[in-house]
Amino acid sequence: MTTVLIIVGVLVVVAIAGYFLQRGRATGTGGLKRRFGPEYDRVLARHQGDTKLAEQELGERVKRHGSISAQPLSAEARERYTARWTRVQERFVDAPEDAVAEAGDLLDELSRDRGFPEAGSAEDRAEALSVHHGAHVDAYRRVHGARDGSGGTEELRKDLVGARALFDAMLDNPTGQQVERGRTDMDKQHDAKGSVTS
Repeated sequence: MTTVLIIVGVLVVVAIAGYFLQRGRATGTGGLKRRFGPEYDRVLARHQGDTKLAEQELGERVKRHGSISAQPLSAEARERYTARWTRVQERFVDAPEDAVAEAGDLLDELSRDRGFPEAGSAEDRAEALSVHHGAHVDAYRRVHGARDGSGGTEELRKDLVGARALFDAMLDNPTGQQVERGRTDMDKQHDAKGSVTS
């Protein structure tokens, strides 16, 4: 009788441990999906749907860059960055490719000032940004990728609007207000010039 109780007890403990292990994996996946947003799907696709490899890569990013703490910006620095972004948007009307390149440089400078690593390639910086701004990091990649001159004006406009969302997130502005204002300004400029592609 004692042996039966011991076996049943061990089975119950194993079942409970299995339940919590499975629950932990599901929570981990959900946590990574929430943290990385569209970046999770991009990494998963790059690993051909292999969830384990994708989550291993994203977990490594969190280990490397998760401890980055955003450095504060003074009110003056915020105003300077905002004024520079406004000039980038205004420049887009006459020189879209130059404006998008300048937006990429501005995002690099802002990310350095906020405490993100500056060494390495744009992709290295994108990986660090993805840990803290997963929903917007694709815009960072797009503005840096647009430097090859292959996109039309409308594509460049969309890239710049997306980059504005990352810019606002890094400035810690209320997301909707600044992004919507920027999007409206860009749309007005686009409408005034007409839909022209390069």
